[in-house]
Amino acid sequence: MSTVPGAASSIAEIPLKQRLAARGLDGLTLLVLPAVIFLLALFIYPFFYGLFLSFNPKAGGALANYQRFFSDSFLYGTIATTLWLAMPVTILTLLLAIPIAFRVRLMKNQRLLTTILVIPITLGTVLVAEGLLNYLGPQGWFNRTLMAIGLISSPVKLLHNYWGVMLSLVITGFPFTFLLTLSYLTGVDPALEQAGATLGAGPWERFKHILLPLLLPGLAITFCLSFVQAFSVFPSAVLLGAPAGPTRVISIAAYQAAFEEYDYSMASAVAMIMGVVQLAIVVAVLGLRGMLYRGPAGGGKG
Repeated sequence: MSTVPGAASSIAEIPLKQRLAARGLDGLTLLVLPAVIFLLALFIYPFFYGLFLSFNPKAGGALANYQRFFSDSFLYGTIATTLWLAMPVTILTLLLAIPIAFRVRLMKNQRLLTTILVIPITLGTVLVAEGLLNYLGPQGWFNRTLMAIGLISSPVKLLHNYWGVMLSLVITGFPFTFLLTLSYLTGVDPALEQAGATLGAGPWERFKHILLPLLLPGLAITFCLSFVQAFSVFPSAVLLGAPAGPTRVISIAAYQAAFEEYDYSMASAVAMIMGVVQLAIVVAVLGLRGMLYRGPAGGGKG
């Protein structure tokens, strides 16, 4: 089949910019390139490099790092320890965020109250830990006040244990969970509740049959994001917990492998296991959401 000379010349006369735009490569599309490069440089490449490194141990076969991890209870026990912290914290922050978000959305000073509630997220984990040490530590204000009024004779151990880390994670995780919950809640059309009230449904019935089904997809996503944030705990477990005992989370195991044993291959393997555990929980939650609800992940107005 021969090419028509006239057609070829007409195509050649079309500017290159128009030809690229016809294939979807216009100026607006090219704006995505910096984000793609950033994603490749800071996320995709490090992940695959870490995965490659985890299968190149200092000694033994390709799976030596993973065999070492799952054969040592001091190492694989960190998975249960981290889950024992992350799951209760995620559930608690979500249970706190839901009623508070319901209340805040009905108030006139919503912006002011929201700003106050999210202040802890601006402080960072380390500053929150230092604040808890000053308030709840053995020589903190709380213990000194109780001893001054004669309620206790010696300081109560509130930190450097499981509860200290959990409290820190709740304080730093609640603003994030609250903002996500509030965003989904404000997306539900108030006319739906008003219609339910008109038909005689009480507050609990409206929540159970109208709001909860619409919020469930968003709450599942909020749970996943909050869980991932809590699962990666490190500063709180070191500053407010017992990093060699009850709060030796999996991130501490990765840190010790990298910067105490200088075994970056083993540290990469621990990081990969950490990522797989998080992914498994996220997939399970989203799968459960799919069984209970199929539709858009939000209520939506209009």
